[in-house]
Amino acid sequence: MAKTNSEFQSLPTLPLKNTVLFPGLLLPLSVGRESSIAAVQAALNTEEKEIILIAQRDAQVDNPQQDDLYTIGTKAVIRKSSRPSDGVLEILVLGVERVVVVKLDTGGAYLSAKYRVLELPDDGGSEVEALSGALLDLAGKAIELAQPQTAPELTRMLAGSEDPLRLAYLLASIFSLDAAREQKLLEAETRVDALRLIHSYLSHELQVLELRQKIASSARDEMSKEQREYLLRQQLRAIQQELGDKDSDKAEVQMLRERFEKANLPEEAKKESERELARLERLPAGAPDYHVSRTYLEFVLELPWNSTTEDNLDLAHARQVLDDDHFGLKEVKERILEHLSVLKRNPEAKAPILCLVGAPGVGKTSLGQSIARALGRKFERFSLGGMHDEAELRGHRRTYIGAMAGRLLQAMRRAGALNPVLLLDEVDKLGRDFRGDPAAALLEVLDPEQNKTFRDNYLDLAFDLSRVLFITTANTLDTIPQALLDRMEILRLSGYSEEEKEQIARRYLIPKQMKATGLTADQIEFTDEGLRAIISGYTREAGLRRLEKAIARVTRKVTLRIAEEQTEKVTITPDALADLLGPEIFLPEQMRKTVPAGVVTGLAWTESGGDVLYVESALLPNGKGLTLTGQLGEVMQESVKTAQSYIWAHAADLGADPETIKDNGVHVHVPAGAIPKDGPSAGITMTTAMASLYTGLPARSDIAMTGEVTLAGLVLPIGGVKEKVLAARRAGIQRVILPQGNKKDLRELPDHVRQEMQFHFVGRVEEVLSLAIPGINLRSFALAS
Repeated sequence: MAKTNSEFQSLPTLPLKNTVLFPGLLLPLSVGRESSIAAVQAALNTEEKEIILIAQRDAQVDNPQQDDLYTIGTKAVIRKSSRPSDGVLEILVLGVERVVVVKLDTGGAYLSAKYRVLELPDDGGSEVEALSGALLDLAGKAIELAQPQTAPELTRMLAGSEDPLRLAYLLASIFSLDAAREQKLLEAETRVDALRLIHSYLSHELQVLELRQKIASSARDEMSKEQREYLLRQQLRAIQQELGDKDSDKAEVQMLRERFEKANLPEEAKKESERELARLERLPAGAPDYHVSRTYLEFVLELPWNSTTEDNLDLAHARQVLDDDHFGLKEVKERILEHLSVLKRNPEAKAPILCLVGAPGVGKTSLGQSIARALGRKFERFSLGGMHDEAELRGHRRTYIGAMAGRLLQAMRRAGALNPVLLLDEVDKLGRDFRGDPAAALLEVLDPEQNKTFRDNYLDLAFDLSRVLFITTANTLDTIPQALLDRMEILRLSGYSEEEKEQIARRYLIPKQMKATGLTADQIEFTDEGLRAIISGYTREAGLRRLEKAIARVTRKVTLRIAEEQTEKVTITPDALADLLGPEIFLPEQMRKTVPAGVVTGLAWTESGGDVLYVESALLPNGKGLTLTGQLGEVMQESVKTAQSYIWAHAADLGADPETIKDNGVHVHVPAGAIPKDGPSAGITMTTAMASLYTGLPARSDIAMTGEVTLAGLVLPIGGVKEKVLAARRAGIQRVILPQGNKKDLRELPDHVRQEMQFHFVGRVEEVLSLAIPGINLRSFALAS
């Protein structure tokens, strides 16, 4: 009588990959899928701890449905469970009985199956007994070949099994049959069918084991004591003899030769490859040099000797791609468009070698990717930071064990084209030691006249790098050798103003982080005031990395609130930032409202942008000489000495007492004391501070200055004008004194900054003093208009 649906029972179901559980046997399992973990947890929450285990037809399916599973499985009891630190649930299950899955419920958090028990009829008494005896004989022989050490114990265990069906299941687990065979055994309709199946499987396994034994014995007999190290080669030869394949080595060499015939190699590479192929044919497969030669030949074949990608010469497309990916950076974008226009007229034109110099986070590395996308070329990047060994660039000679090609040719192999965009990151951080100077190795690579025949030590063939668009990046040029600088076209990426950062955050950073955290415009909104507060209070840099991290942290906090079932839209205002980001990290730079005599506001350039620098000086009664603090470098110390000498020489003209200068020492301090400082650009600031100190007249607090000074009183141009002016603007200083020679640099400033601020361009120290120190007597000087 058939059972009705009301008689079907339901249990959580665990799909198995590549294995089957048999009734009466234990099986350890590692459970990693979320739905599978939920099924195990549901079973553990019951008193019986019962669960259905059923094998998948295809182990590659991650979310199996009913059609992906077999219909017959095993009901099991969970005996042990533990959860290690990696999040995978470890369980030990005991098979109870076979079941047929009638219906699989896939709508919940885990699979659940309605099932009925599938019992085997007690059939074929004499045939079952005969098959059991035959199985024990086969198993004894197979175990003796496969596991001779444990053969006696396993044979006794099998002989003690009274249930023939359990014996079949035990043998299937011992000999690790594949999942399809195990499932077929589980689905056997009678005991006789099950025993016949395992007898067939075991006979096949015994034949395989005997053949392996024969191969091992044949190889062992041929070896002498001196040939022990060739064990694997002899076994391979024995296998080839069994298969009737005696010419595999020659076939491999012939295959390489055919590949070389199809490859369109240069003449030099073709000759060297022929020579190496002829050598390879003479070598036995087990010789160490065989694998060295084969690896070399395969590397030669993988290089793009003649393969190129077609450039996209559409200027409008290139401009659109560059503008979509980066805000500003007009000079760099124009240079790429210039190269494109040249390529349109002369496809054989040499690629420029660009060096992008700027503070961290201004977009140097990502700009390289955008250039490749705009040109339609492949892009490869590797970092030069901390590289000490020249061989990392030029490769090792093949005489060394483990020799390999340098990073340049490996990048070309990955690119698969002769004309990729190759970004050499952090070129200013190259090292050098007894192993060589990587910067010297770059001299050939980055020279358009030489890199057409670049020779890697490993390849030892001329390879054409002249069509590669090399882009290097650096934070500073000070550590790059002059010879290397001469080979590159320097493009400076200045820091961003607060207004530019706000625009970039709106266009790129906020949408990127909202997408990363799954937020929508209905869940979060950044107000203009809130965004400006993040920029000024939580970041202080020329680039954007800290800003992106701060925005990412805000979006994560909002995501947490939503996960905790807060449904209201979060508006990011200055008042809300304290809860989201904590107290402000950086207090806004504010100019000092009043300064005493001897204190002057200067401007400095740093790798993270510009900064306001206060130079403080004080007279030391009855002291001698100069006392300098604030970690001043040698050049900055010379600026202080030059300033004092100039003021001393012109003391009478300035209304200062030469005797005061002679009889008193001077202490000059530049905060902050923990930050090293150097460079000549504080020259006019030091001179103004000395003049203010010796005349007793305080300098104006609303004016900042930068410029190098000479002993003759000339003011020379300096660098980093944009960063310094933006730093003064952040501090609320609207008037800046700059050298006359830096007038041209104002074009780097955003239009609104040039309109807001007032600039004074000077050529001599007297002009600086007249602007910075009210009431100073300069009648003896002939001031320029």
